[in-house]
Amino acid sequence: MSQNNVAPLICTPNRGRWLLALAAACLLAACGGGGGGDSGSSSAAATPITPVPDGGLSQVASLGKKIFSDQSLSASGKQSCATCHNPDNAHAQSNDLAVQLGGANLDVPGFRAVPSLRYLNLTPAFFFASDGTPTGGFNRDGRVNTLAEQSERPFLAPHEMANAGRADVIAKLKSAAYVEEFRKVFGAAILDNSDDAFNRIQVALQQYQKEDTDFHPYDSKYDQFLAGKVPLNAAELRGLALFNNPTKGNCVACHLSAKGSDGSSPLFTDFTFDNLGVPRNPAIAATADPAYFDLGLCGPDRTDLSSRSELCGKFKVPTLRNVATRKVFFHNGYFKTLREAVSFYVKRDTNPELWYPVDANGAVQKFNDLPEQYRKNVNVTEVPYNRQPNMPPALSESEVDDVVQFLGTLTDGYKAQ
Repeated sequence: MSQNNVAPLICTPNRGRWLLALAAACLLAACGGGGGGDSGSSSAAATPITPVPDGGLSQVASLGKKIFSDQSLSASGKQSCATCHNPDNAHAQSNDLAVQLGGANLDVPGFRAVPSLRYLNLTPAFFFASDGTPTGGFNRDGRVNTLAEQSERPFLAPHEMANAGRADVIAKLKSAAYVEEFRKVFGAAILDNSDDAFNRIQVALQQYQKEDTDFHPYDSKYDQFLAGKVPLNAAELRGLALFNNPTKGNCVACHLSAKGSDGSSPLFTDFTFDNLGVPRNPAIAATADPAYFDLGLCGPDRTDLSSRSELCGKFKVPTLRNVATRKVFFHNGYFKTLREAVSFYVKRDTNPELWYPVDANGAVQKFNDLPEQYRKNVNVTEVPYNRQPNMPPALSESEVDDVVQFLGTLTDGYKAQ
């Protein structure tokens, strides 16, 4: 729902935290799984959600589907959640802009590239693991704990749907074609209180994303491979082996690729955060100010961890599901192709001149999208980031191709030929 998120593809080691993460999330979110709880108000909890036995959507989720695509709820009258999170493109952006444009005239640029909304329903609430590792939460800085809470900012942010406040959203809702359905589901007087009504919008959007299997279909080629229904070809199998190899791609350190102990499908993320030192993207208008930096966990959008300097520059590890459908990569949309992004992982340190500017003395300005004092936070110890100039990259060119081939098997909706 928000443009304030995008993050790295491959990151810190799993350290066996998967089960711990889910257990802690249950404690923090009353076993709501982070995305499964209400938006935090008692009035939201009072809204009954009746399951639909035939696999369809509940009335609440059905309303959420209509709200998700309703452009009239924006200041421009031309932007909805689905505008930036296109269901036909894995609920992600359809263009290759680094950031999207919003506001009343659709001319206000955002600050981060748009994420996909798929496979978020099992995201745990934000917490620090026992070893101090930040984990979970929604948005790429983990600053909110539920799908419902996450949906507020897009309605109100000046660079998104740009409503003046909750009351402004509800005033528009009163003219929506489904307003009587909204009253029927949430009560005849629900629109009399803007905060309560806006809360129900959040609940409906959350329920839609939880119930509609389009957000988490688990029907990629890789899912079908794990189920023994289809084979992977030779290049895909080589890519999978490289993806899992701790001395080569080492992608599996953060993007878990195996079934869970309960047989559940892998989510290809461990919900942790990492700092990869992605190059500064001049295509983002805010970067024209040399003092502007997006530091992820420690600001500017997230404020509660601003004093934790060691976290500055860290962004949440996303799922790699549907990564081959993405138009831009990383939190700032610097890269436009998946192959470029994978190449960056393995050549960032062996050939930094490919990605970073050179100063007047010919020195490469590595990690130029971070203030000098935070460049020490960049991950330079784990494979494949532990290389030095003149060393061979962790993956050869053909091996990069194989990994990209494997990542293509994570796209939803695979149909065997």
